[in-house]
Amino acid sequence: MDQCLFCKIIRGEIPSYKIFEDDHAFAFLDINPFGRGHTLVVPKFHAEQLFQLPPEELAGVMPAVQRTATLLKRRLGCEGLALMQLNGEVAGQTVFHVHFHLIPRYAGQPAGWQPLTPPPSPEDLAALQRELVG
Repeated sequence: MDQCLFCKIIRGEIPSYKIFEDDHAFAFLDINPFGRGHTLVVPKFHAEQLFQLPPEELAGVMPAVQRTATLLKRRLGCEGLALMQLNGEVAGQTVFHVHFHLIPRYAGQPAGWQPLTPPPSPEDLAALQRELVG
């Protein structure tokens, strides 16, 4: 837990582009996004995979997922939103702390999941953070 990347972000030891925080969850922009506004919502309770997350912790984080999704739709005007949650290396999980990917989707956008190339700059992410949270 002490070395977990997302736990360090939650504790403020690693900077992030925070979008939302409450007692149960922390939401921040993905620095290697699959699209503009790609946001991660993580429970503050450390569990590597969904299977280990206590039900009461999952119940606490899901309102933050919905609130963040609604914020992305309202502020970015996306027509849809993909929600992904990966468990285990074979599923594509690379950070072993439960997290939810919220990925805005737009009409005419190519299908599939490829990181933006080039990735957004820190200045771009800071501007997007300001656009989302005011």
